[in-house]
Amino acid sequence: MGCAPSIHVSQSGVIYCRDSDESNSPHQTTTISQGTATLHGLFIKTDAADSIPSVLAYQSRQQPPPSSGPRFKERREPGGSARARAPRCCGVEAETQTSNASVQSSTTEIQIGPMRLIQDPIQVLLIFAKEDNQSDGFWWACDRAGYRCNIARTPESALECFLDKQQEIIVIDHRNSRYFDAEDVCRSIRATKPSEHSVILAVVPCTSADHEETSVLPLLNAGFDRQFMENSSITACYNELIQIEHGEVRSQFKLRACNAVFAALDHCQEAVEITSEDHVIQYVNPAFERMMGYHKGELIGKELTELPKSDKNCADLLDTINTFIKKGKEWQGVYYARRKSGDSIQQHVKITPVIGQGGKIRHFVSLKRLHCTNENNKQLCKSHCDEKYTGDNSQSESHSFKCKNRRKDSTDVKSITSQSSDAPGLQTRRYSSVARIHSMTIEAPITKVINIINAAQENSPITVAEALDRVLEILRTTELYSPQLGTKDEDPHTSDLVGGLMTDGLRRLSGNEYVFSKNMNLSHSHFSVPNTISDVPPCIAQLLDNEESWDFNIFELEAVTNKRPLVYLGLKVFARFGVSEFLNCSEATLRAWLQVIEANYHSSNAYHNSTHAADVLHATAFFLGKERVKGSLDHLDEVAALIAATIHDVDHPGRTNSFLCNAGSELAVLYNDTAVLESHHTALAFQLTTKDSKCNIFKNIDRNHYRTLRQAIIDMVLATEMTKHFEHVNKFVNSINKPMASEETSSHSEGSDCDCTANIKNFPDNQTLIKRMMIKCADVANPCRPLELCIEWAGRISEEYFAQTDEEKRQGLPVVMPVFDRNTCSIPKSQISFIDYFVTDMFDAWDAFAHLPVLMQHLASNYKHWKTLDELQCKSLRLPSENNN
Repeated sequence: MGCAPSIHVSQSGVIYCRDSDESNSPHQTTTISQGTATLHGLFIKTDAADSIPSVLAYQSRQQPPPSSGPRFKERREPGGSARARAPRCCGVEAETQTSNASVQSSTTEIQIGPMRLIQDPIQVLLIFAKEDNQSDGFWWACDRAGYRCNIARTPESALECFLDKQQEIIVIDHRNSRYFDAEDVCRSIRATKPSEHSVILAVVPCTSADHEETSVLPLLNAGFDRQFMENSSITACYNELIQIEHGEVRSQFKLRACNAVFAALDHCQEAVEITSEDHVIQYVNPAFERMMGYHKGELIGKELTELPKSDKNCADLLDTINTFIKKGKEWQGVYYARRKSGDSIQQHVKITPVIGQGGKIRHFVSLKRLHCTNENNKQLCKSHCDEKYTGDNSQSESHSFKCKNRRKDSTDVKSITSQSSDAPGLQTRRYSSVARIHSMTIEAPITKVINIINAAQENSPITVAEALDRVLEILRTTELYSPQLGTKDEDPHTSDLVGGLMTDGLRRLSGNEYVFSKNMNLSHSHFSVPNTISDVPPCIAQLLDNEESWDFNIFELEAVTNKRPLVYLGLKVFARFGVSEFLNCSEATLRAWLQVIEANYHSSNAYHNSTHAADVLHATAFFLGKERVKGSLDHLDEVAALIAATIHDVDHPGRTNSFLCNAGSELAVLYNDTAVLESHHTALAFQLTTKDSKCNIFKNIDRNHYRTLRQAIIDMVLATEMTKHFEHVNKFVNSINKPMASEETSSHSEGSDCDCTANIKNFPDNQTLIKRMMIKCADVANPCRPLELCIEWAGRISEEYFAQTDEEKRQGLPVVMPVFDRNTCSIPKSQISFIDYFVTDMFDAWDAFAHLPVLMQHLASNYKHWKTLDELQCKSLRLPSENNN
């Protein structure tokens, strides 16, 4: 062991400390700040004591024992001596020097809700009048934890240092009152604003076993948060500081972050109100004060029931709101509120329950904005804008933007909550669903359209803005593509036909059930099926030679094949389009598949039988041969279209979807009254195909190709469901016809047609629209056929509807189409209505794309025929089929 160190004080008051046994080693000399020296943990007073700074940022400290803390590395001057910088009062940054083994100061990432915060290294203030083992213990604990530390000797310097650095942890020596009153020091710090986020620790003396432990209440009353029983162990001090950091300090840090949230709320343009679970108002922002005319001091602490209510709300609206929010569900809608002046204003309100401790609702947050439809709201909006414009001119642009946003918000609400509706609950539900859709990150095209219209409103005259409001109201309706029948639709033939085809039968009667037989194993043994296309009998082959012509007579094929036209026409058409080659299946498999599919059509149906399927297949093949269509689709699309046409009405019972739903049929229950028949046609077709390898035309194709092909087939068959007829037609017009018309107008080169089809191929969605339109037109192409075929089809569909009406009357079911009474029905009127509402516009759009002059000529001629018959007031039409009878 070395001898005791010698201490020398220079004339300038600087203390030199040197171990006596190493007096010749200049690098062992340490220069200490004037007036005091740190030697083995003690303060040594000198004659220059008056100049000692009262706050020390420790730089050079005595090394702690190796077992109790990290080693300390002295700063060395270039000359070789280790010198500690003279600390400055409060202004010196807390600099902790540690050895390489020490923990370095670092930032900490803390999450509070959706906010991610970065906490700087913790700062600690030690207030000890006299340095001893306890102060050293906390010092080295700070060093180990990576905290920045300052030490103060007097109450004055402690307060000054705290106001300068605002430390998170303050440790005050409370062991005796010889130097200062610890509780007074604590109170003086607590009197400052920054101290609300600091943790103050009192170091109290240990109590002996025979003394009762004193109460902590005096400490708490003085402002202390915790007490620490005197213990100079670095580990004990370290544990205490770490617990404080992970507990109170981090909690206080999160609370400090809330200041930013409240600043955002204070500057938010929407009115914000926060209440407790008992609806006691706890916070309102300035926007809320301006909107309602109250000062926050008049509102905070009051229950919502104490505020005056408007009498314009629906009687049960408050009950509806409470039902939603008490269950933890968000509610939003239009609500009338009464301002302090007594005026009623209309607001769009969104109330969000906030779940707290225990999973219970602890708060309700209400966001409110003006719904500018009545005069009070408009005046209030104007006054808000005027207030903003009286401010600094440099902010005028942002004020204008805010006012525009407010106008957009009000327009949205006006459009969503239709003024013609008398059901506030329905309005609320409508807005809730639409608002969620419009808040999605991925914008739908309709959302983009609405946003463009909103933007256009801002610079439009009031008359134009009001017209655009009406446009927005229409755009936000659910049935964008369904026509609204006007006065001209009061004709019962039109109303019944359109209503019967465009509904899924919502008028169900309980106790009635319609079950049709599944024609699973029907076979026709009267006529042999060819082994290959070359084995077709000559009479049939002669007819099929003309199958590429639009005037092909499907009824002649029906007669000569003994009502089995689908197999023969299918073999011819599928061979022409290379279906077997694409599917990699044999002709025998394809023939077996056609037999199974045709066997599951009901030959007893007047209209929906295999002849209709063959007719649709013929029309589809005809369309696929047109240049524009052929250039727009791939081989897979062609195969999918032909298969879809073949199966599109398989196992049709000869009754409409409405009938099945009203009768409570098994299929209606299975498919939830939605696209019942169309869903059944596709499902059954795939079941029949895959259950037997002999007729499985898909067994040899790649799985990915099968999935793509299957989806295309399903999509096309579902497109034949009439409830979405207008949606499909309008989408086709807007996505195909109009863009192509624009391209053709702008391009006069001969290659423009090729360019158009090439562009369509680049967009799979457009190919889907073409396939849907193609099968829809093929499905209802009867009015575009030659007149004798058109008349036959009209008679057949009428007979099927007559049979349905008869059965509805027998079973006591709702009569879906009363005009189709066989004793009173006017077939010409029904055909005119069908052509007017379903056929003309669709074929105009299809002709504009595929160039079909022959079809349009037949359509015009047939329409004229039906008009002539109607004008002659023919009550019935003698059909070729009736003559045969």
